[in-house]
Amino acid sequence: MELRDFAKCVLFGNTLEEKLCFPGDITDDRPGGPLTTPETPGRPVELRFKERGEGKAEFPGLHRLDDPKDRGRLLHFFANHELLATELMALVLLRFPEAPAAFRRDVLRTLKDEQDHTRLYLKRMEECGVQFGELPVSGYFWRAISGMESPIDYVAGLSLTFEQANLDFARHFSRGFAEAGDEKTAELLERIYQDEIAHVAYGLKWFRRWKDPTENDWDAFCKQLKFPLSPTRARGVILNVEGRQAAGFDSQFIAELEVHSQSKGRTPNVFVFNPFSEAYIALGKSFTPTKQQAVLANDLANLPQFLCREGDIVLVPERPSVEFLSAIKQAGFALPEFMELPLGGIHSNSLAHRKIGALRPWAWGPDSLETLGPLLGNVTSENRAADHRFNPAIAQLYSKVWSASFLRKTLTSQPEQCWLCTKAEVGVPVDNLEDALAVIGEIRRRGHHKIIVKESLGLAGHNSIRLWEPSVLETQRSWMARALGHGKLMIEPWLERLADFSIQLEMNSRGLKVCGYTGLINDLRGQFQANWAAANHARRIPQSVISLFRSLPAAVERIERLYRDILASLEEDLDRTGYLGPLGIDAFVYRSFSEETRLKPIVEINPRYTMGRLTVELMRQVCPGSHGLFRLVNHAMVRKEGFQTFSEYAYSLTNHFPVCLQGAPASKIRTGMLCLNDPNRAQTCLAIFQVSRTSDIFEKAASPAGSH
Repeated sequence: MELRDFAKCVLFGNTLEEKLCFPGDITDDRPGGPLTTPETPGRPVELRFKERGEGKAEFPGLHRLDDPKDRGRLLHFFANHELLATELMALVLLRFPEAPAAFRRDVLRTLKDEQDHTRLYLKRMEECGVQFGELPVSGYFWRAISGMESPIDYVAGLSLTFEQANLDFARHFSRGFAEAGDEKTAELLERIYQDEIAHVAYGLKWFRRWKDPTENDWDAFCKQLKFPLSPTRARGVILNVEGRQAAGFDSQFIAELEVHSQSKGRTPNVFVFNPFSEAYIALGKSFTPTKQQAVLANDLANLPQFLCREGDIVLVPERPSVEFLSAIKQAGFALPEFMELPLGGIHSNSLAHRKIGALRPWAWGPDSLETLGPLLGNVTSENRAADHRFNPAIAQLYSKVWSASFLRKTLTSQPEQCWLCTKAEVGVPVDNLEDALAVIGEIRRRGHHKIIVKESLGLAGHNSIRLWEPSVLETQRSWMARALGHGKLMIEPWLERLADFSIQLEMNSRGLKVCGYTGLINDLRGQFQANWAAANHARRIPQSVISLFRSLPAAVERIERLYRDILASLEEDLDRTGYLGPLGIDAFVYRSFSEETRLKPIVEINPRYTMGRLTVELMRQVCPGSHGLFRLVNHAMVRKEGFQTFSEYAYSLTNHFPVCLQGAPASKIRTGMLCLNDPNRAQTCLAIFQVSRTSDIFEKAASPAGSH
């Protein structure tokens, strides 16, 4: 029988007998011309592909293998996959008659194996009481592969993607059936697993023969796959390194596959770390980050990965290393898809042609609009208009003048209470030097000799000066005069701070939602050092804050009632601006002149992601009862600990405080320390997350209490 006739019988046959027959003598003397791909293969009525959007059969997991009927249903899925592979191999023989004869012989041998596998599954399935066709069958494999334009498309899509994934699935389910006491099915799957190693090996052999010889296997594989296929489809539940080594993959390919991520169907959200939005709002295109600021932003560019779900996309200047991502994955964190921002912008990126669920920059501003603007038309779940994300009203939310005004409104609506700050301690906005000096004099006449002057917009820790001297020095006058050239200044008394904390929020179409509470640690200049989260961070303000009001009757209820009022009012204001997204409220407790403990419930309202929100999201991977500390470490801190490089410091930390996971099947961090950016690449800053069963780590991380 001619190979072409045999392949047609398999591809277009309407009975299982036609599809699973294999004549004894097959020749390939008349391969004929290339066949046009049919919309679907021929199949019995009961095995025709379900329409897209139709209900799909439930896939029984390992936990349901005690029931013979569920075992049969699981084998039903596997049998359809083997039949699909058989049909696709028949198609490749018909589509590419001029392919090398040795390749066509390899395909034929593999096709026979797939027929055998299908028959074996059918027999075992029927023994479990399930008939082939009683469940709906998917045509995803066909839709993903049948559009192949060359033989290398076939080996990349079927051999190196779906069959490679079966190295994981066959071994995983073989062990699962064995544990369930079904040795017969376990042995069947082990036999198929061994065959799959050979199938993948032959695919890898031909892939290497046809790919660009200047590219390594991994890069060539990623480039060859066409959307919606991605390397993620080549991986199963648990990565089977041994099987891949037996098939001939090198260690680099296996390591890259282990940490690769791309959505398998859910429309991804796109994240990007852009920490300078406030400066761009204040200065426009005249703002240019300093070299140190740019390096810091580059060091922390991957941090949005901890805000993501698996399959989301993070835009980065450079993709994190495989070794770093492997450590993050081993700690239990899901990995997103990383995509390098091209020099030509998003227009020149493959992302420009993909559907997107939502755009989630660190902050919405002129810079993020410029970066993500080309993707607005791809968004499926939100209003696509740019002003839905950033407009003049939203820009005002970044201003410390707006935060102070909101605080003043809050205090007006509250009865005067000895545990709240007074209106005199709220910042006063000024727009000229004369008024600034007048406000400074007025504050000092009230007894506050130490004063803080802040730019209304600017980078945290770099946009303020402290006035300690009785008079304003010339250098301080000059700083204020320059700052007033591009915006207002906020002037307020410097208060003896006892504890800082933040409330992390999300504004969506349903209103304002509390995501969690964190403690906050700043240095004396007001620059961020750390956030911490207690075990009950999702439900209440830190106990260390509440305990400062131990002499206040019903302190918890009164503070919670205050913030309910604040959030209700804030929700109305946000709704008027059209703002949707993350935001955080910074607050602190301080000691007044009269030695009273008072609360300044709003210091700043930040309409963006914050390190506090990042801490809250990190805590999702922490065991109940454990506490977490997120901190940023610079070179000076590392040297103070006796180390010369971030790599040495990180090695010591992870050896002394290894990550200890607990729970199954989804393990979470009980204790340990983890670097959140790559210590081997970091130039100026290392982000660290430490988990402990006690709150001692907060006290160790806290610098001596400053004032604000």
